[in-house]
Amino acid sequence: MAGTAVAGAALAIPGTASAAPVAASIGSRIGPDDARYQDLVTRGQNRRFVGSPDYLRVIQSPQDAVAAVQDAVRGGKRIAVRGGGHCFEDFVDSSDIEVVLDMSANTKISWDPQYRAFSIGSGAILENVYKELFFGWGVTVPGGGCLGVGVGGHFAGGGYGPLSRKYGSVVDHLYGVEIVVVDARGRARSVVATRDNEHRDLWWAHTGGGGGNFGVVVRYLMRSNGSTGRTPEESLPKAPGALLSSIMLYDWSKTTQQDFRRTVRNWFDFFEQHNTPDSPYATLYAPFILTHRSATQFLLSTQIDAGVPDAQKLLADFNDAMTAGVQAQPQKLPVDSGPFLHLTMGRSIGETPTPGRGKYKAGYLRKGYTDAQIDAMYRGLTDDAYKGLASSILLVPYGGKVNTVPSNATAAAQRDVMGKMVLAAAWEDPKQDDLHLGWARKVYADIYRDTGGAPVPNAVSAGSYINYPDADLADPAYNKSGVPWHDLYYLGNYPRLQQVKAKWDPRNVFHHKLSIQPPG
Repeated sequence: MAGTAVAGAALAIPGTASAAPVAASIGSRIGPDDARYQDLVTRGQNRRFVGSPDYLRVIQSPQDAVAAVQDAVRGGKRIAVRGGGHCFEDFVDSSDIEVVLDMSANTKISWDPQYRAFSIGSGAILENVYKELFFGWGVTVPGGGCLGVGVGGHFAGGGYGPLSRKYGSVVDHLYGVEIVVVDARGRARSVVATRDNEHRDLWWAHTGGGGGNFGVVVRYLMRSNGSTGRTPEESLPKAPGALLSSIMLYDWSKTTQQDFRRTVRNWFDFFEQHNTPDSPYATLYAPFILTHRSATQFLLSTQIDAGVPDAQKLLADFNDAMTAGVQAQPQKLPVDSGPFLHLTMGRSIGETPTPGRGKYKAGYLRKGYTDAQIDAMYRGLTDDAYKGLASSILLVPYGGKVNTVPSNATAAAQRDVMGKMVLAAAWEDPKQDDLHLGWARKVYADIYRDTGGAPVPNAVSAGSYINYPDADLADPAYNKSGVPWHDLYYLGNYPRLQQVKAKWDPRNVFHHKLSIQPPG
């Protein structure tokens, strides 16, 4: 209730877990009769899931978060947290969620001299993070290309984007988190955990452990590993001065299965061969958007730091490598160039005001798929019984600098990879749910048919990415591999994550369908 002091809510002194009671003012409960309710409830970007919580609270400070969590715990309410609203599953918009803490007003970005790190509110979206870091200090983070994604889940799950092959995953630049946790007595408190204080285990869990597992992240402290934080300008990667970019459009009506196989193989071969952090191609980013044939075209979108030596030639050589041996040549659009942020904004995916419905399934790649797996992709994308204009298989370059970090140094365990695959079915009509879900599940099962329908770690695959959660991997009807979902996402790091869970969320207040489970 507005203006009510929540007795017993506690805020720790930064850097400690000791807590002293504070009187925190918290915004009102926003229930179904409040004009704000529907707007907040429908902030999720996947309309397959729309929740009906008892109430929501808008969080603007650590004190707000402590008081809101304490109030919900006292009432025995099931809690979920919403940042940008891009969760692929119903971890927030589930029918059993009773209280949603909305972080969209918690967006402050600043330099924190105490921790010698950038402080980023967990409700900030990537677009604002990129703009404020770049315009303010000329730095950036190697985050994703969907501008409306909130840092809340993106950072905790690992985070990656166009600059990751050069600078590593986002969590390689995570110095600390401020997070509201609940102890065994049901007391909420705020803790700052950093890579070098006594709560390093909680920091580690947020370097790829995923959102919604341990508490409510209020802010992230960003400072690159190895940086002293003497000045803001040297504490995160320098952004490129300019980018070169190109697009190649492929005509489905002219693309044979042989051409498709050769084209995809060219992509795999290139990134297998140029997968070191010192490669001249380390800043080259080329997501391959393989849309369903009903969309008539698919495309390759490429960018590279214009400041690297011979950038023009490198880009041209890459495009030549992509078309080698392909009979039906794609349309090559003229090379574009421009300032870093301007071109980044133009080539990124903006927020859609009218979200649709979707199902997403993914996998890490240690090396390119086999020919049989590429043929499975082709069958799915050319299935004429299915019309999915917005459905696709996305191949994303990864690796490089990412692979220089030991697998257990962060919770993000996949450190020997060259790419990721994301299969996405997208549609609007709820009556077509079964059609689109069936297509996505069928194609994914076909790609991984030799490993039980899941990306079981082997010479080719390395499990999947927790920021692309897929509840099917916890369902033996779809994951027939015998490998548990948590081993696919966390490899050998899961037992350690369970220990952190037991220590910091002993009552299992924060949980969902793919959450870290307490030991035993």
